[in-house]
Amino acid sequence: MDNTEKLTNSKEVIAYIAERFPNCFTLEGEAKPLKIGIFQDLAERLSDDPKVSKTQLRAALRQYTSSWRYLHGVKAGAKRVDLDGVEGEALEQEHIDHAKTALDESKARVRERRKERAVSSKKTDSADKKEQKVRAKAAKPRNNKNKTTKLKEAPAVETRKLDANELQVGKQVHVNMGNGNMPASIVEINKDDVRVRLTNGLTMLVKAEHLRS
Repeated sequence: MDNTEKLTNSKEVIAYIAERFPNCFTLEGEAKPLKIGIFQDLAERLSDDPKVSKTQLRAALRQYTSSWRYLHGVKAGAKRVDLDGVEGEALEQEHIDHAKTALDESKARVRERRKERAVSSKKTDSADKKEQKVRAKAAKPRNNKNKTTKLKEAPAVETRKLDANELQVGKQVHVNMGNGNMPASIVEINKDDVRVRLTNGLTMLVKAEHLRS
């Protein structure tokens, strides 16, 4: 950056004054409480500096003193510092209480925004799942026709009802739909619903009670 290039935002201004006055401003860790009236001191020190204006300094100071780092530093026992880092008066309880209130309110707003984003994300996921179910349901009738035809053609096979402990992925079973018993294999188990693959490659979802060995 050229020495005379004007700073464009508060973040750059804060970085610049932290570089110029490192005993007063900091970019990391807990910030020190600033001397009351430090804006005037800062404006005077930088009056001939082409990089920043008073308006930019005022906006940058407002952002700096409202940050969580700064509000954490406004606490009992701390003393205000001037541009050279020289300690002055101790903080008044009124200012400590004000900083604590501002910090609590700021954190509460952040938590609320996170909560709103989480709810919004959950609604989006729910809508996506609903759309997937609708698409799957719309595609299902074409398969049902083939399944119905095959089931009607299936010969009767002597079978027995499956025990609960026999429900395992990969097990060879028969699907009893009242029109015959179709040989199949279990590919997925979800509570009482079981997805099976018929010998013709088609898959279907059936109740566990319709499966036989």
